[in-house]
Amino acid sequence: MPARIVTSTALSAALPACLLAGAALAAAGCDDNTSSAGVGPPALTKQQAGQVLAAYATAVNRAGKRLDGKALPGIEADPQLSMDDAALKLRRVIRQRPPAMKFAHTTFYVPRLHGYPHWFAADSITGKGKQTLRHALLFTQAKAGAPWLLAADPYPTDAALSRVALDPDGYATPVDAGDKGLPVAPGKLPAAHAALLTGGPSASGASALAKGPKTTETYAALKQGEQALAKRGVTLTSKFSAAPYTVYALRTKDRGALVWYVVKQNEAYSAAKRGTLAVSGDLTGLAPAASARTHMDTTVLVQYLATVPPKGRAAVTGMYRKAISAHGS
Repeated sequence: MPARIVTSTALSAALPACLLAGAALAAAGCDDNTSSAGVGPPALTKQQAGQVLAAYATAVNRAGKRLDGKALPGIEADPQLSMDDAALKLRRVIRQRPPAMKFAHTTFYVPRLHGYPHWFAADSITGKGKQTLRHALLFTQAKAGAPWLLAADPYPTDAALSRVALDPDGYATPVDAGDKGLPVAPGKLPAAHAALLTGGPSASGASALAKGPKTTETYAALKQGEQALAKRGVTLTSKFSAAPYTVYALRTKDRGALVWYVVKQNEAYSAAKRGTLAVSGDLTGLAPAASARTHMDTTVLVQYLATVPPKGRAAVTGMYRKAISAHGS
C-alpha cells in the first residue's frame, strides 16, 4: 500500500492522501459461485487473497518509484481509482515519491457469495511508529477471469474488522444492502451520512448515525470553516450526496454489520477580489495554480467504514477523503 502525504482543503481537517498505482493483477483462480450468500463456496481462498494483496503491494511500490499511474486502471476500480489518480497528480506536482510500502499483520475476511461480483476484505497495517496506518482494504472481481481490483481502502481508527463473524471454516457472511433487520439498512447509510453533513444532526435520516469526529464533529468543523473563509472574503457552499458506488457489508459477531460506502462532496468557492482563491493543498495538481480567479468548483469523494449494531445508531470508524476534480474561473 502507498505512503500518505497530509494535505487539506480550506475547510477540512488535514487528512492523508495516498498514491496507489502499479501493474495489473492476475485474478486468483476460483470456481464460479452459484450458491446462496453465506451458504456456497467463498469468493476465493485466504491463500489466494494473500496472493492478490502481495501482487498489489509489488505493483504499488513499482509505481511509487516511477510516479507512473498508467497502470492504475489495471489494479483499481472506482472510487479508489479516481481518488488515487488524483493523489498521484498531487505527488507529481510536489515531486515527492512515496517510500516502499509493506503490509503486515494482515487478516483476510472472505465472504461466501452467490454469483459476481466476487469480493473480499483485508485488515492490514503499514508503516511504523507515528507513520503506522491501519487499512480496511476491499478488493473486487467483476467476473470469472477478471483481475482483482482495489475498490476501497478507508482507514479505521480501531480494529473494526475484528468484529466480523466467521463460520467454522473461517469465512465471512455478506449482508444485503437492503437488509431490513438492522436499525438502518447498509444501502441507506450514504444518503443518511450525506444528509447529516449537509443539513446537520437534525436533517432527515441523520439520526441513523452516532455522534463523533466523522459525523457531527465534521459538520461543526465545516460550518466553522465557512465562517473563517467568509472573514477572508470567500463564500463557500458545500453539498454532500450519496455517491453511485456499490455498498458492501459483512455480518458482525453481534449480528450487526460492518459497512463500506462512499459520499460525494461538491464545493463552490467564490470571492469578489482576485487572488483570494488559490489551487493548493489537497487540490494541487487538479487544476492550474492560477486558474481560480474569483470562482472554484471542486468534487471530493469520501470513503467510510461504519459499524451498524443490532440496535442503536451506526458508528463511523474509518474514512479516506480525496478531492478528485477542481475547476476555476
